[in-house]
Amino acid sequence: MQWSGVFPAATTQFAADLSIDVAETQRVLDNLVKDGVHGLVVMGTCGENNSLEPDEKIRVLEAAVEVVAKRVPVIVGVSEMTTPRAVAWAKEASRIGADALMVLPAMVYVPKPHELEHHFKAVAAATDMPIMLYNNPTAYRVNIEMDVLERLAEVPTIVAVKESSGNTTRYTDVYNAFGDRFTIMAGLDDVAFEGLLLGAEGWISGLTSAFPKESVALVEALQRGDIETARRIYRWFMPLLHLDAQHDLVQSIKLAEQIMGRGSERVRLPRLPLEGARREEVTRMVEIAAANRPI
Repeated sequence: MQWSGVFPAATTQFAADLSIDVAETQRVLDNLVKDGVHGLVVMGTCGENNSLEPDEKIRVLEAAVEVVAKRVPVIVGVSEMTTPRAVAWAKEASRIGADALMVLPAMVYVPKPHELEHHFKAVAAATDMPIMLYNNPTAYRVNIEMDVLERLAEVPTIVAVKESSGNTTRYTDVYNAFGDRFTIMAGLDDVAFEGLLLGAEGWISGLTSAFPKESVALVEALQRGDIETARRIYRWFMPLLHLDAQHDLVQSIKLAEQIMGRGSERVRLPRLPLEGARREEVTRMVEIAAANRPI
């Protein structure tokens, strides 16, 4: 498992009746791989994990593993209401053939530190797959603090952290505390450049689903030390990257995909497609970006 490069937080595609569109989901994933991404995250936030039934999650992951065919790693989100459900899904993901897990805190309940630690350790004990913890206190109301990370460092399969707090000091704090024990992945689009400069090995990105080539070019420029090129791409990208920090990020990203001919904007309830002034605003942003692509 190579935790470096660009990993789109891929979307799940739906038919007109909002059933899973397996063929379109596979098309979206296949096109991202062909455009040079280094891995895929399926059924994370952008994949609408929590709107899928258990049997649907199995179908989506089976479809992803089939179409990707080991060309890049497939990381699957583990986002469940309870720890036993998270454990069960981790076992299923291992059986189906995912390459790694992205494990979230249990949904809805806000855990105390020892409960958060227990949740992560229980999922890790269910499989020998490598695990990336997802730290997003804004969305999930819990921060994976340093003392929790210290106790989780004893679990060998917990190897990475997706950092989506927006607090760029976390990159340095985690490195100073643990060295290279945890690989850090930048997880919030509009501070990804800063995270990559501060030691993140890769970028788990929402807007890459609409603009994969630019995302790959940005990270590759940073990897070779070409700050000027990376900064130029980042500045072009920034109006869209801000969408990743909004509550309607899934609708915005899927609308951007649709405008760019890469997917459909259909989302599952309780989400609804963007409408009115917000839809016009996002559409205009995507169209301006498409007309002025930097590569």
